[in-house]
Amino acid sequence: MTINEFNFAGKKAIVRVDFNVPLDENGKITDDTRIRGALPTLKKVLADGGALIIMSHMGKPKGKVNPKFSLGQIVDAVSAALGTKVLFAPDCAKAQDAAAALKPGEVLLLENLRFYPEEEGKPVGIDKEDPKYDEAKKAMKGAQKEFAKTLASYADAYVMDAFGTAHRKHASTAVIADYFDAGHKMLGYLMEKEVQAVDNILSNIKRPFTAIMGGSKVSTKIGIIENLLGKVDNLILCGGMTYTFAKAQGGKIGNSICEDDKLDVALDVIKKAKENNVNLVLGTDCIAGDDFKNDCNQKVCPSNDIPEGWEGLDAGPETRKAFAAAIEDAKTILWNGPAGVFEFDNFAGGSKAIADAIAKATANGAFSLIGGGDSVACINKFGMADQVSYISTGGGALLEAIEGKVLPGVAAIKGE
Repeated sequence: MTINEFNFAGKKAIVRVDFNVPLDENGKITDDTRIRGALPTLKKVLADGGALIIMSHMGKPKGKVNPKFSLGQIVDAVSAALGTKVLFAPDCAKAQDAAAALKPGEVLLLENLRFYPEEEGKPVGIDKEDPKYDEAKKAMKGAQKEFAKTLASYADAYVMDAFGTAHRKHASTAVIADYFDAGHKMLGYLMEKEVQAVDNILSNIKRPFTAIMGGSKVSTKIGIIENLLGKVDNLILCGGMTYTFAKAQGGKIGNSICEDDKLDVALDVIKKAKENNVNLVLGTDCIAGDDFKNDCNQKVCPSNDIPEGWEGLDAGPETRKAFAAAIEDAKTILWNGPAGVFEFDNFAGGSKAIADAIAKATANGAFSLIGGGDSVACINKFGMADQVSYISTGGGALLEAIEGKVLPGVAAIKGE
């Protein structure tokens, strides 16, 4: 069943969204991208004449009630975005009466799902090495099913529209689907677009294909890097990863971030890139700082010859040119992770150079997919969101999908 085919008139729909939005110290939303992304799905339910129950997580409360992560803080923002009053259920597992009372056109937002450990399905307060862990895990899986069954009991139809959590087999993202037949569970518009965008990258590749992988750690990206080596023409590795690769090849990296236990992995990536005829683009120069702050002293250094007391904080001018050359001629582009500490304005130039090159290629007909929180924050910071093909709302989910893994949140709907 697709959401377009389903008529919600007179029905209650429970929709899993990803409203894990960033809040400032006063509980005000600093980036409402995820709320705006869910609006087409939510408005379809209401436009059909259905009643809407919205559920989401926020942060990592680890199965305990924590006011800092209460979705009560965003009720007004969701009301404003939807253009209608949103009711609030202060306990997601005890919302039966509130759900039953909902009339067509009304909206109910449930409190943070992760206030219950059953949402994630992980035993709490017991170590994995404990002999009773397996028993506790089995018991928690049973409790997770009951929790999902309770959530399912609120509605006639289930819509999965939280791509950011689609790689997790949680109660609200996958287990709940077991309690709806094939005609009453579906992907939301956002999920459909995300799945299509990944398909464009993996199954409909127009060449040359350039992938840009940034961020601080090789360890968090190695799975996707290895998978991409069999698909891309150009692979740009940037950000903090640069210095692990530089040190692995015998370079001096000063105080730069480095994973010393991944030097052999870095060398293996270089070897595999050659074997696959992939043009591996690594930083040759960097902008180094003598402290980790925006207004520190800075100078351009070779990436493999950074003085002691200095650390690489951004891609240098020659590196930016090399990145642009590998991006501007591409017809398929994937960007995940910045080229430097873009949060500091003085070290955002490398990431801006990547964004500029992607925008230029997109204008020339390339399909560009931006994914992962930091890359999305980059594009938004530079005001260039409208100059790329697609911005994904999912970080980990996007990476796992591109790695070729089946996402539980998608499989639960499609019966894969």
